[in-house]
Amino acid sequence: MSTDFNETMMFKSPKEKTSESKKILFQVYEALKEKGYDPIDQIIGYILSGDPTYITSHNNARTLIRKLERDELLGEILREYLAFDK
Repeated sequence: MSTDFNETMMFKSPKEKTSESKKILFQVYEALKEKGYDPIDQIIGYILSGDPTYITSHNNARTLIRKLERDELLGEILREYLAFDK
């Protein structure tokens, strides 16, 4: 890993998990909503901290979200937000 902060580093995430990531994200969102939580706040808390207790265990949501890396979740959210899916 370079310590030269004048050069841009490349980050590559796996592209093959996109549809699985999207499906899991929607399932987790619905489980949080069903339990009365604000799904957006809870998912943000999980992505920022890595603490799975931000996600309910209802409908196996906590287990599902832990199948994915947080960078995969963030990538899926950004692709949808920017409507850019390669």
